[in-house]
Amino acid sequence: MSLKCAPTCLAVGSELTIQRGSAAHSASKCVQIVGIDLPQWKGSTLHLKPHRHSAATAARAVKVVAMAGKKGKKGGGSGGKAGGGGGGGGGGAGGGGGGGKLKSAGSKAPAADRGAAYQNETRKIILSVNRLRKVAPNGKEILKNISLGMYLGAKIGFLGANGAGKSSLMRILAGKDAAFEGDYYIDPSIKIGYLEQEPSLDDGPTVMDNIEPALKETKDLLQEFEEVSVAMASAGDADMDKLMTQMERLQTRLDACNGWELDRQLQRAMDALRCPAGEAPVDKLSGGERRRVALCRLLLQAPDILFLDEPTNHLDAEAVAWLERYLAEFKGTVVAITHDRYFLDNVAGWILELDRGQGIPFEGNYSAWLENKAERMAGEERQQSALQRVMEREMEWIRQKAKGQQKKGKARMRAYEELVIQAGQYSREEKLESMFLPPGPRLGDVVVEAEAVAKAFGERVLMDGVNFMLPPGGIVGVIGGNGAGKTTLFRMITGQDSPDGGSLRVGDTVAPLYVDQSRDSLDPNKTVFEEITGGADEILLGDRKVNSRAYCAWYNFKGADQQKKVGVLSGGERNRVHLARIMRRGGNLLMLDEPTNDLDVDTLRALEDAIQGFAGCVIVISHDRWFLDRIATHIMAFEGDSKVVWFEGSYSDYEEDRRRRLGNKEPTRLKYRALA
Repeated sequence: MSLKCAPTCLAVGSELTIQRGSAAHSASKCVQIVGIDLPQWKGSTLHLKPHRHSAATAARAVKVVAMAGKKGKKGGGSGGKAGGGGGGGGGGAGGGGGGGKLKSAGSKAPAADRGAAYQNETRKIILSVNRLRKVAPNGKEILKNISLGMYLGAKIGFLGANGAGKSSLMRILAGKDAAFEGDYYIDPSIKIGYLEQEPSLDDGPTVMDNIEPALKETKDLLQEFEEVSVAMASAGDADMDKLMTQMERLQTRLDACNGWELDRQLQRAMDALRCPAGEAPVDKLSGGERRRVALCRLLLQAPDILFLDEPTNHLDAEAVAWLERYLAEFKGTVVAITHDRYFLDNVAGWILELDRGQGIPFEGNYSAWLENKAERMAGEERQQSALQRVMEREMEWIRQKAKGQQKKGKARMRAYEELVIQAGQYSREEKLESMFLPPGPRLGDVVVEAEAVAKAFGERVLMDGVNFMLPPGGIVGVIGGNGAGKTTLFRMITGQDSPDGGSLRVGDTVAPLYVDQSRDSLDPNKTVFEEITGGADEILLGDRKVNSRAYCAWYNFKGADQQKKVGVLSGGERNRVHLARIMRRGGNLLMLDEPTNDLDVDTLRALEDAIQGFAGCVIVISHDRWFLDRIATHIMAFEGDSKVVWFEGSYSDYEEDRRRRLGNKEPTRLKYRALA
């Protein structure tokens, strides 16, 4: 039991009056004061700990009825944090960590104010859907018969192939799409925040004009807290209980959003997410900058449920790690669609896999889900083989059915149709057979060598004194904040730009193939097959011809998917079309700029395997730490202040080295040396 005191009513040396109820004698024996924390009473918490013999009686009998006493010269300032974090963990009400729980839709919870939702030590369902169904305009069933619920504090990751319906389900849950069948319920007291893949900014001309409205509700809570604190200083016994209840509600809500440190929160979030300067005009921002500003604004709004569609896109590795820590400590519910597997490992307590429109829940993080998935698929394959044998025997009997067996034959036909349906159900997903990266000419000894390379952009020095040698067969992961100079490095290697100082040598045998982030050149009116292959039945990969439809299948476009219009594809599907189209050209030095954005985990695994089996060198800009750990032989890190580090080893090895050199510091906005 924690009784929390108003900081404006306390000072060093204050006297506290404890009034006991009818069970005063019992209470005095059953309660111990175990400590008062925080210096100068700022945000003081009076911890009353019941003895184990009579805890219930003590909890009922003791209450604080007066907190104003003799004030010293130094009083606790208003707005200080009153009390510590909430109670239960595991994603429960008031808890910060642990996994959330997906349940079938439960009964409606009574409406309450937002503070009460955090105070109640229950796993009350705050949002649920029952028998949800979503059909696309073309008649395709996107989601079918999905029933789930979530409680306050749940941490849930959505997984599934591109186009499986993850974003569609999230839009419905976030209240952005009402065109569905089924039941939807949300507790009226719950506030929802939603980050879409392409968020809009329209609240003002500058970055800060867009962010500041997110702080209004927390500022209003702090103002109300101040007013209640002042009222408590002079309140009589008749009003004290009401004011204490109001104070507890405000404290709970401010604790939940850490509103006591609002200014510090604002600065930390803008720095960690590498937001542009507050005075930067919104109409000049890139897509990635706009997305980071939108994410910062959403986190500062402190909603009860965060719906995040690909939140790690356009964030560097340090910013993603900060976001993981933030969400792990966030007391509300988090639902995220992401391809970042470390993110799912470190944040998610539940995985909801979307497969052919249906939802398959699993309790655990990504690694636990992956192990379970492998075991489940192995079992399904064994069962599918048995089903296939039964189907073949049944079909053979049907073909040779004897006269006079029509009634039995019809019964057997019905059984066969059931087997066909079951067999289809066991085909959980169309696996990527192979993603093939056609090689270019054989590389010589020199690939790319840099010696004391320097480059500036305007008045900012992006890099200075950079030295590295890329060996044949090397796979280099390039990391660093947005605008640090990574794309400039690519442009220098391809000859589109040149160093300001030093030398950058590219070997004579090098045939670079640059895959950029842009998908603007895709024709929305063409089919997937036409966009990738040009409509030809065969395409040339290196020195051999390949069936065009087979090539499309390597990028997980099979059957009817090849006839989809590019304009209706999801972001991940468009990325696969872009990759497949450019990879046809071949080369021996692949230069990939954020190739993992929006890709589902199955395609990521296939891309990782293809890169590892590629007969050449690869330089890849990516912030996907799992991806880099699987493929990278070297890391080139743009660490800020014009410093570029060349490191031999995986991403995790580099991170360990960086912490040893720089310590565990919070991420900050990039700094550049001025051009001398």
